[in-house]
Amino acid sequence: MKGTRATTQTVPLPGPTQGETIVAIATAIAPQQGSVGIVRLSGADAVAIARTLFHVPGQQPWESHRILYGQVRDPVTQQVVDEALLLLMLAPRSYTREDVVEFHCHGGLMAVQQVQQLCLAQGARLAQPGEFTLRAFLNGRLDLTQAEGVADLVAAQSALAAKTALAGVQGKLMAPIRQLRSTCLDVLAEVEARIDFEDDLPPLDEALVGSQIAAVLTEVERILATAESGELLRTGLKVAIVGRPNVGKSSLLNAWSRCDRAIVTALPGTTRDVVESQLVVGGIPIQVLDTAGIREADDPVEQLGIARSRQVAQGADLVLLTIDATAGWTVADSQLYGSVCKDGGSRGPLIVVVNKVDLVDANDLTGLSLPTGVYVVHTAAAQQRGIDALEQAILTAIHADQLLAANLEFTVNQRQEAALIRASIALKQVQETIENRLPLDFWTIDLRAAIAALGSITGDDITESMLDEIFSRFCIGK
Repeated sequence: MKGTRATTQTVPLPGPTQGETIVAIATAIAPQQGSVGIVRLSGADAVAIARTLFHVPGQQPWESHRILYGQVRDPVTQQVVDEALLLLMLAPRSYTREDVVEFHCHGGLMAVQQVQQLCLAQGARLAQPGEFTLRAFLNGRLDLTQAEGVADLVAAQSALAAKTALAGVQGKLMAPIRQLRSTCLDVLAEVEARIDFEDDLPPLDEALVGSQIAAVLTEVERILATAESGELLRTGLKVAIVGRPNVGKSSLLNAWSRCDRAIVTALPGTTRDVVESQLVVGGIPIQVLDTAGIREADDPVEQLGIARSRQVAQGADLVLLTIDATAGWTVADSQLYGSVCKDGGSRGPLIVVVNKVDLVDANDLTGLSLPTGVYVVHTAAAQQRGIDALEQAILTAIHADQLLAANLEFTVNQRQEAALIRASIALKQVQETIENRLPLDFWTIDLRAAIAALGSITGDDITESMLDEIFSRFCIGK
């Protein structure tokens, strides 16, 4: 088999449809919320549509990167729809590298919806999810890691998640990936040159090639190691508070969330359904689920709540098994530990929360017979005590303290992780091929596989179906 100079095998991708102008509401809308709402247009007719709908007083110039003041009017009835600002960003100095116009309207529901309808009536098309960012990618404004960073930044639930997402937007993942791919392309070119011109070139320096492949593999695995942290920052942690009735689960949730999320009474079985609260602990988004007390019950409604509690516990990333310090570790607690938290298969670690410690003597706590090998935290939820210790125990249990200490510059998502795994496997196969002294033709097969995998991360090697899958997860208007 004769080789040629190494080139990418990029699948031709469609550019934005010529002449199509898209529109979408680019801000979250809700009744009586949000002082400003933005309607965004992008495409060849964006400015023409804006001129038809937006009437400006005086001699305000329609120039790029200028903000105009005026009124949005229905061109048929001349009825004023809103008093607004208009922002012009002409190609190529815009997010999509097309002409982009933004109507900055009053917030809420009606103004932005009416402006969007007027844009549609003038020939714009409603944008698909992520289509503005897709156009930015197809027009060379962003690479695929930057585009995915935009989506992560919009969805970020903590400052740390936003920081790593912004690193992706700024190209901090793109740069090393493209450098690794470039190195692989250079190696492939050297190998293929020896295949084509074996008699005209000196022998291939196999030791140098081996060291280059090893260096690329080391860097790939270093980047790959950020995947677990990235998933934790993006999706957060699901924590279930479980225990017998009246051990203080709802009080613990209220103390932790610093608000009365759950009803607290002295009556057993007060909590009938799962109560949820969203928190951030050490930069990690946490979904806390307060469950119904688990016990034998005759009430059908309470039975449903208990069944749901077991499901939540078994699907949680971490379980807080809460017990009453005044009762100690009871037979019922032991049974619950075995059925829900251990043998029942909770997916993550477990912390035993000994609550109501303010009602017992400190010496009584040391005599508690608790399961070995579990984290134990003492709290007095009704007194707002022990919450800091609980949060630290959670971070330790999920090894998040290592994440925070690592001070990650960027992280990779699941799609990028899968591509890096493919690249790692291919590079290891190259090493094995070299060690077994197989013909150079075999080297090129796995080198090309590694190059394609790395290219799929940045979008240098990507298919239309993959783009559809990626951008379908974006919000409309971004």
